[in-house]
Amino acid sequence: MKKRIRVVGAGLAGSEAAYQLAKRGYQVDLYEMRPKQMTPAHVTENFAELVCTNSFRSDALTNAAGLLKEEMRILDSVIMKAADENRLPAGSALAVDREHFSKQVQKRLESFDNINVIREELTEIDPNIPTIIATGPLTSDSLSQSIAKLVDEDALYFYDAVAPIVDKDSINFDIAYRKSRYDKGDGKDYINCPMNKQEFEAFHAALLEAELAPMREFEDVKVFEACMPIETMAKRGIKTMTFGPLKPVGLEKPDGSRPYAVVQLRQDNAAGTLYNIVGFQTRMKWSDQKRIIQMIPGLENVEIVRYGVMHRNTFINSPTSLNDKYQMIKHPNVFFAGQITGVEGYIESSASGLYAALNMIQHIEGEALHTLSKETIMGSMAFYVANANPHNFQPMNANFGLVENRVKDRELMAQRSLDHVREFVSNIS
Repeated sequence: MKKRIRVVGAGLAGSEAAYQLAKRGYQVDLYEMRPKQMTPAHVTENFAELVCTNSFRSDALTNAAGLLKEEMRILDSVIMKAADENRLPAGSALAVDREHFSKQVQKRLESFDNINVIREELTEIDPNIPTIIATGPLTSDSLSQSIAKLVDEDALYFYDAVAPIVDKDSINFDIAYRKSRYDKGDGKDYINCPMNKQEFEAFHAALLEAELAPMREFEDVKVFEACMPIETMAKRGIKTMTFGPLKPVGLEKPDGSRPYAVVQLRQDNAAGTLYNIVGFQTRMKWSDQKRIIQMIPGLENVEIVRYGVMHRNTFINSPTSLNDKYQMIKHPNVFFAGQITGVEGYIESSASGLYAALNMIQHIEGEALHTLSKETIMGSMAFYVANANPHNFQPMNANFGLVENRVKDRELMAQRSLDHVREFVSNIS
């Protein structure tokens, strides 16, 4: 019988890690504290629950996130299988039905006889037991204290925000219209709510005056740029939103005119009954959320089925604690994966779980750990986590700026990356 490995957390990274270990015959104890203990952001007990957006971002190979997804497909990712099979219309992006996606991941993991799911909180990490810690940005206080002892320093943090979801049938299609930016996808994947200059200025003023939900912690609020609350964006300047999520370019109205600003809504479930408001992450109090959302043309009577919330995310200072295999330097039996390492994003978290699992196998078998080329997105992300400036370490999305030996031709970079991954697979199979 093959050796037993602990995986702590059944989010995206933990689910991916458990799958990679189990399919190779290893015994996996998968710890998940939900539903006995919930987090401020989760609403279900399902594995791989998507707590923020339902989008995995671009699927194009000339985009770093899209290339990373293809690398994972080659490596037989359970997360990518579930995402591809639960895809929703979203132009050039990969968006999923979040409920069906997470249920499919859970069903696949529960089909393994060698995965033992333990529905309780693990509060102490034993560095003598092979363990992958994938508890994510909402790690419980007690486990955070145990992790802090291992890394011998305080955990860092930032704040993440979640966008509201609305009922499609309550949208006013006398004003709203379907269109993808520049008609990508089938050209009608998004619902668009146009604003003229006067409407936008009133909307902007309301955001500046909105009452915000208080944070439980006393620290200054640090916000990751990619999940910036809409009200924080508004405070950066009146044009910040029109160059960001409310950008009107490529979203002309049916009469051919260009609005001053456009609020987009993206499909959130397979039935097409729920839509999330793109880029509208927020920490506004619910009463102000409703009032301001209903100022948006086309949403004046919209039913909000889930309000936006903001929650604290924690991550370790990985450059002082991990190598570029996601393995602890001081405690080699312990690997980390997911957002707690400082990778940021759904697909990045999943990829780190995959790579950590493959290297955990090498470690417990006494073999040399894998080194995936830094010309790949997966390899360059792992290298960043281990080698960034420890005095100013911040979460990072997949991007071509991290890749070694960059060239201007993104298609060439993508082909080179995928060739590396295929060679990597042939060597580990």
